[in-house]
Amino acid sequence: MKTPTLPLIATLLVIFLAGCSKPDFDTTSGSGGNFSQGKWLIINYWATWCGPCREEIPDLNALATQRDDIKIYGVNYDNLRGYALKDAITEMGIQFDSILVDPSPQLAVPRPKVLPTTLLISPAGAVSETLTGPQTTEMLNAALLKAKALQP
Repeated sequence: MKTPTLPLIATLLVIFLAGCSKPDFDTTSGSGGNFSQGKWLIINYWATWCGPCREEIPDLNALATQRDDIKIYGVNYDNLRGYALKDAITEMGIQFDSILVDPSPQLAVPRPKVLPTTLLISPAGAVSETLTGPQTTEMLNAALLKAKALQP
């Protein structure tokens, strides 16, 4: 029996590593992670078929540029990946980062049944508020103010 040669092993390694690489666009923030980031997080569930999601995206985009004390992440409800996700983000006009994997299990909250759903995450990484329906910049600012006031 012939043993594999070095070029064959190198080729297999390149193929394996290529499959592990990130997509070649930077609209994603990974597959979840540490939600305790020292600032308030807004996690917004959206889908292309959701009219109210389309309605609130401009407000989320505006809020993301207006405030540096928060970070906004989107979660595609349909679990799109790769170029399908990139195309949906472009179609929706989303300018904030996205999380590739639904964070609801990691955050110990149920997966939303209504879209859009927006989660407010405290700097300690705990879900502070769950908002349903389209949110405006004013509504989100008020919800953040209320949530901050309730924090110890």
